[in-house]
Amino acid sequence: MSDLIDIRGVAHAYRTPSGPLPVLDGLDIAIPRGEFCAVVGPSGCGKSTLTRLVAGLMKPDKGEVRLDGAPIRGPRKNVGMAFQNPVLLEWRSILDNVILPLEIVAPSMPRKERVARAEELLAMVGLEGFEAKRPSELSGGMRQRASLCRAIVHKPDVLIMDEPFGALDNFTREDLWQTMRQLRAAEPFTAVLITHDLRESVYLGDQVVVLSGRPARTQYVMNVDLPDERPLDILYTPKVGEMLHVLRDQIKIAQGRGEGPGEGAAA
Repeated sequence: MSDLIDIRGVAHAYRTPSGPLPVLDGLDIAIPRGEFCAVVGPSGCGKSTLTRLVAGLMKPDKGEVRLDGAPIRGPRKNVGMAFQNPVLLEWRSILDNVILPLEIVAPSMPRKERVARAEELLAMVGLEGFEAKRPSELSGGMRQRASLCRAIVHKPDVLIMDEPFGALDNFTREDLWQTMRQLRAAEPFTAVLITHDLRESVYLGDQVVVLSGRPARTQYVMNVDLPDERPLDILYTPKVGEMLHVLRDQIKIAQGRGEGPGEGAAA
């Protein structure tokens, strides 16, 4: 399987009044086509910066981010994004919020086709019958479902998610994990997920990348050896428990509070 996203030797620093603030330094990540990569690490280590680089919203100071073999030089139409805040437009219905990317990237597509595509996705995530509602009329979990539909309505090659479930309660979050796996099975895409939830990273990911403390490098990569069909109960099995234990240890190392395998180790 070829790598769709290839991040090599990436370094980046923010300019501040007191001088450069390095956030990434020599970052290396390879994400095969069709895989789901979860990225975890200490707070402030540069995870969100990584998503902006992959999305083409900023350029690295050093190194290169490649998408399908070509350097990313700016925003790409074949990339979808979902954030912790759904940022739905209140003056548009849920249906019109979802079709918004199609209006931008496929302006010649007839509205009938846009609506059919959006309705298909909304039904898939349990929002059939809510198409005419405004965002304020939906719960937080429902708004996030609509946001996910909007992120993939134009069938992007890559979906970037920056803590999309972080503000939700545990039950809603777990429900959306299952929805995310259903969407991925029906709508194949390569995904990059930033999360602080280690259970989320293992349940959704094909690989989990642990970043070191700032300036971040790739400290550890775990290959998630679990079946594609993943009931939530799998999170309570000894195998997953051991995975979570390893990841917790790696986070402690990244925070400078432990010892363990060196950079680049795999489980």
